[in-house]
Order: sequence, then structure tokens, then C-alpha cells
Amino acid sequence: MTASSQPVFRFAPSPNGRLHLGHAYSALINRTLADETGGRLLLRIEDIDRVRCTPALEAAMIGDLDWLGVRFDPPLRRQSEHFDTYRALLDRLVEMNIAYPAFLSRGALSTRIAEAEAGGQPWPRDPDGAPIYPPDDKHLDAKERRTRIAAGEPFAWRLDMEAALKTTGTRLTWRENGKGPGNETGLIAADPMAWGDVVLARSDTPTSYHLSVVADDAAQKISHVVRGQDLFHATAVHRLLQVLLGLPEPQYRHHALVRDATGRKLSKSDNDTALAALRDSGSTPSDIRSQLGVG
Repeated sequence: MTASSQPVFRFAPSPNGRLHLGHAYSALINRTLADETGGRLLLRIEDIDRVRCTPALEAAMIGDLDWLGVRFDPPLRRQSEHFDTYRALLDRLVEMNIAYPAFLSRGALSTRIAEAEAGGQPWPRDPDGAPIYPPDDKHLDAKERRTRIAAGEPFAWRLDMEAALKTTGTRLTWRENGKGPGNETGLIAADPMAWGDVVLARSDTPTSYHLSVVADDAAQKISHVVRGQDLFHATAVHRLLQVLLGLPEPQYRHHALVRDATGRKLSKSDNDTALAALRDSGSTPSDIRSQLGVG
């Protein structure tokens, strides 16, 4: 197997809390698949949120993975060290006239939604249940945009989804090697329009999850993206950005989520599922692997 054909996987947690069983499951699956295919597994630290992500939590996270026995190949990539890369990609989208500054605050948006729904008009929402951003700001003229930005008004850069899809001029798909939340598999028709005008960056952070993840996968030469089903529908946005920016398309495999007894997806706020808490209660790495059904 040549270096260029060697599969490359990645595990990409955010150091904004302690790792739980769901993270352990994803890390172990990636490690297993990398071993089975003679591939490499890279660790990416998704720390664009410089308030919630801290060096202490990063160190704890890496310690948990080391205790679990998940080994990674170098080099480690921290998103906070690559803001210039993301900014350059954002600039390209702005130059293509498919990204615009959006000034409506979360509070103002919440008020508009409440007023609309109080009047019996349901507000459209994306696959995650978040409200779709209204189209007002994309119609502002260039002078007003410059004036408001110069005045220091907070804003976010959003992708003009309709214009972006017209720019691609192609039907977007991806090959699903796992299963989506509705058991979708095989060739999947991507529907980025369902997300509305997604955030690409904010005035204080030159990237977002969507933009940074496609940039990082390309930079790290990731060939296989293996992640939870909660990100299945977001793949549509990632495929769109890959086409717009001329980035390679990885293979995708979405796996089932680890849930609690009520069927709820685990979160970092649930300390009873944190690896550190389980370790302190006497669990061993072998116990964790057995519980998750990953050898």
C-alpha cells in the first residue's frame, strides 16, 4: 500500500468538557477501522471556541483517550492554530458573492420567531431543529453593510445557500458507508437547502464548525470520515462547501449514537457517563470496550 492510498481517519473532539461514552465509542470505532485497513488515525482538537475550550480540558481529554488505549498518529492538529487558513477560505466565498454579513442578533431573531408563532405561523427550522435565518440581510446594499461593520455592529458571515447552489451547478451527493438516523445508506442526495443560510464565521471568530471541518479534512488528507449519526444531515452542507472550494470528498460513515436509559443522546454535562467518572468508580478500559461492544 502506498502512502497516497493509505486510509486516513480522524477523531475530532472539542475540549469544552470531559469525554463521555459516546466519544469513547467513536474513537474506538475509528481506531479499529484504521487498524483493519492499515490506515492512520489522526487527532484533531476542535477548539475554535476560545472561551469554553481550555488547555486544562484538552489535557484531560487526551489523558482520557490515553487511558482508554486509543493511540493516534502524528501530527496533532489544533483548529485555534489555523485561523488564517479558515479566513482565507471565507474570503474566497465572499469574493464569489455567496457569503454576506448577517446582523440579526439571537435575541432579535427569537423575538421575531415568537411573534410569528404567536400569530399561528410556524417558523421554518433546520434538521437539528434550529430556526432558519430570515433573508433580510442578504438584500442589504454594500454601502449599508460597510457602514454597519465600520460602526462595530456584531455580525456573522452566512452562506447565501440559494446563490451557492446555483454556483455549483451540479447535483450534490455523498456515498454513505454506514447508516443515517433513518437507516439511509448508499448514494445519498444532499439537501443543503434544508439548513438555510448557515453560519460560516462570526466577527470575533473567523470560522464555524462547517467551514473548519471541511478545511481540516482537506488539510489532513482525511480519506474516511467516521462520526455519529447526529452529523449525518450536516454532511450536505459539507459536500456543498467542498465543491465550492475545490476540496476533496472523503468517504463517509455515520454510526449509531450511544444513548442513556431514556434514549437521550449523551452530552458532556452528564458526568455520570464521563470517562473520568467511570474510571474513578472502578471501570477499566476493558470494561468500557465490552460495554460499548468494540473490541
